[in-house]
Amino acid sequence: MTFTLYHHGSSVCAAKVRFAMAEKGMEWDGVYIDILAGEQFDPEYMKLNPKAVVPTLKHDEQVITDSTVICEYLDHIAPETSLHPTNPFERAQVRYWTKAVDEDLHPACGAMTFLCSHRHTVLRNLGPEGAAKFLASTPEFSVTSDWKSFKDAIVRQGFDAPGALDKVKLYDSYLHKMDKALDGQDWLVGNKFSIADVALTPYVNRLAMMSMRGMWENGRLPNLEAWFARIEALPNFKTCFIDWVPEQLTDDLRENGKKSWPEVAAILDIKIEE
Repeated sequence: MTFTLYHHGSSVCAAKVRFAMAEKGMEWDGVYIDILAGEQFDPEYMKLNPKAVVPTLKHDEQVITDSTVICEYLDHIAPETSLHPTNPFERAQVRYWTKAVDEDLHPACGAMTFLCSHRHTVLRNLGPEGAAKFLASTPEFSVTSDWKSFKDAIVRQGFDAPGALDKVKLYDSYLHKMDKALDGQDWLVGNKFSIADVALTPYVNRLAMMSMRGMWENGRLPNLEAWFARIEALPNFKTCFIDWVPEQLTDDLRENGKKSWPEVAAILDIKIEE
């Protein structure tokens, strides 16, 4: 079996697939798509993925898109290393988490990332004209049905964009749900590492990379803090989530996030330590 993964360092969805494949012991060849330079809008790539997003997986000549579908597909073709529980009830609990990621948390993460970091990077690297072209190239239906107009508003208006504050609060609500689910156990479902943990890891790590650990540290969400420490200690964490992110992008996420943290903390009523 030959796997080719079209991916990018900062894509949470691509990181999820990298993590799943690493935990399953699967090797793959990569095609790096620079989504901040607009390479995902190349007509040849959009033949593979009409939504113009990453990741896209080619398994021999078969093309599979959508990270949740890709992870399910990988477990079907390699069930001996399945990350989905065999117990029907636990499998249902896992599906609640992956469904929530697709419906709520991923759109909120896109908003948070552009609000707190990517809008600065896009404007700096592409300039006003390039940024306008970048925004115009986004398909009408991508992350969500209104992602094109919402991303445009976020990049141009920042935290003043309509609905932006609601996305920050929604993101935070899922951290609280995770903290509650982790009460008395190490992992999200059945106290066993599963695709639920794989699916949520990129979204907590995105906040960490944007200097926003204050959303769970200092006693705010102790179960989540302990869970993420376990995740960071896993052998595949660094190679899947840190090493693929270019140094400049890592710096941008950290420094732009630091500048945005006071606004995020104010929205969530988090007291910043002096």
